[in-house]
Amino acid sequence: MARIRVLVVDDHRVFAESLAAALAAEPDVDVAAAGSGSAAVRCLDRGVAEGRRFDVLLLDADLGSGDVVELIGLLREGRAGLRVVVLAEKDDAARAALALQAGASGWVAKDCSLQRLLGVVRGVLRDETHLPPALLTGVLRELTEARRHRTESERLVESLTPREREVLRCMVAGLGRKAVAERLFLSPHTVRTHMQNVLGKLGVHSTLAAVALARRAGVDPAALAGDVVERGGQLA
Repeated sequence: MARIRVLVVDDHRVFAESLAAALAAEPDVDVAAAGSGSAAVRCLDRGVAEGRRFDVLLLDADLGSGDVVELIGLLREGRAGLRVVVLAEKDDAARAALALQAGASGWVAKDCSLQRLLGVVRGVLRDETHLPPALLTGVLRELTEARRHRTESERLVESLTPREREVLRCMVAGLGRKAVAERLFLSPHTVRTHMQNVLGKLGVHSTLAAVALARRAGVDPAALAGDVVERGGQLA
């Protein structure tokens, strides 16, 4: 019988230990628990080092003060086979949609039955996606809207010149005007003009808004080291 390795990540110790004990009673389930995102990373890394990778991660939707969507990305980075199921105290279509976009395979109520949770654990290992029926319509609406925004954002980014897109990548990387000028071998005045053009073409009024739009469009940040940047006006 193939073993299923589950990691429960929840900062409520009693809940985490109780859930882990209930799951461990299953003959084919091995369980560990972690009380924070950093502890979860250590557990995942230790599992790899010991040759016993975790298959499913059950993640508290309200873990500490962190952003669960960002945490999903962190925990799945370099772990393509890891399935993440979010355990939530309340239905939230918007957050559930964001969790799915970040790579989660399911969103489940914390007070669901053990049999329901086991069904989800086994289901996601068959590449199924699990959501409470009451959330389906809301999540589909959120995903459709996100796709529409992404399409619009991609169209706006495509309207930029190659140099403006390079400036935008630098903005996404968090570089200020002076740093962008040094990186692209331009004067600060020229960079200022490019940034103004970027904001105007994207239809936004701040760098933060431009960065948010760029991320929706899938724009990668400029690497902070190792990129080869063309000099002079060839990309202007």
